Amino acid sequence: MSQKIAIISLGCPKNLVDSEQMVYSLQQAGYEMTTSIDLADAVVVNTCCFIDAAKSEAIENILELARMKEDPSTALRAIVVAGCMAQSCKEEIFAELPEVDGVVCCSALDRTVEAVREALEGKKPMIEGDLSAPPFECGRTLSNAEGYAYVKIGEGCDNRCSYCVIPSLRGPSRSRPMEYILSECRDLASKGIGELIVVAQDISKYGIDLTGKPQLVELLREMAKIEGVEWIRLHYINPDGLSDELIELIASEDKIVKYIDMPIQHISGRILADMNRHYTPEDVKEKVAKLRRIENMVIRTSLIVGFPGETEEEFEELCEFLREAKLDKVGAFPYSPQEGTPAAEMEGQIDEEVKLERAERIEYIQEDVMYERASGLEGKTLRLMCEGFDRIAEIWYGRSYAESPDIDGKIFFTDDAGVAAPGRFVNVVVDDAADGEPIGHTVE
Repeated sequence: MSQKIAIISLGCPKNLVDSEQMVYSLQQAGYEMTTSIDLADAVVVNTCCFIDAAKSEAIENILELARMKEDPSTALRAIVVAGCMAQSCKEEIFAELPEVDGVVCCSALDRTVEAVREALEGKKPMIEGDLSAPPFECGRTLSNAEGYAYVKIGEGCDNRCSYCVIPSLRGPSRSRPMEYILSECRDLASKGIGELIVVAQDISKYGIDLTGKPQLVELLREMAKIEGVEWIRLHYINPDGLSDELIELIASEDKIVKYIDMPIQHISGRILADMNRHYTPEDVKEKVAKLRRIENMVIRTSLIVGFPGETEEEFEELCEFLREAKLDKVGAFPYSPQEGTPAAEMEGQIDEEVKLERAERIEYIQEDVMYERASGLEGKTLRLMCEGFDRIAEIWYGRSYAESPDIDGKIFFTDDAGVAAPGRFVNVVVDDAADGEPIGHTVE
């Protein structure tokens, strides 16, 4: 009887891709995967620790599993910690969390099977690898059946932002060979995946380590040729990497959705310099203006408020930029100091209450923009990726090109035309957009 393994995947989409590779590797090794934690012989927790809240979430999951392991009614015998927290806290995990039975660092995800096997044998493995090694290549077992998949085109980062631990956890920027990526994309399309979401820490850096120059535009052109792919979505492009050539491709290639995730973090020149971001406020405003020339372009960004030394005047400068730019999607996060980063040692650390209050003020500004955008959808026909059926509300839901999975909300609709199914593209007429939440019905 084969042993059963479960995986809990925390954090960002890049982590999710890692988890899907781990599942595939474990299946190839003969393990049976299960989504029922209480039936699993071992559980792998693929962790995030980018901010304190993510680290706390990982610890809470581990402690809950530890309680289950003590319960004789469950099968659980081993807890394996993987991912960013494993890499960051590898020296402390066994001492501070003795319930953990194995650790596999970000640099050794290709040895997950070994970690699970040894943990089940009671050996307490601590498995590390080379953070500068080429990205791990193997198959994936997709974790959803909703018609989309993330495509990770590289690993690590060279940007060295003063607040970020990613380079120390994931290593330098390393691109996957283009032929591997395209082969994966063709395989995904053959399985009915109609939307490919391109991710990396900064996708604009793709190919520089391989050829000495960016290759993202070339990669996207080849991806767009793949039959069965209808949407290609771009995540995480810093303003300094958004070239005119890339903007032109976004404008001209129908398969590339008019949506971009461009984390600007702030608009104060002094703060951007202290963050070690490699662009100026003028660069940001120029890139936003160029993107706005593309019809129906949606711009998402993330911001850090309460960065060390941020004055009320600098924060108001950010608010005024948002009022003028009216970016479509904005996530504002209170600064979270990370041990070992330059920003954590900077003078002028801001009180938590002030950081939270500033994040709320950004949210209020953005609510007006979102309601205005939603109200303009009434009567329009939208192309949606159908994601599923809400059995409680008895209504279907999905996303248009303007919504990315898990972060941008849903559009709800009735299936008047009888065409809805998870993973299928459908046409929906918006009947109402009260309170900023569009509701519509399908048409042929």
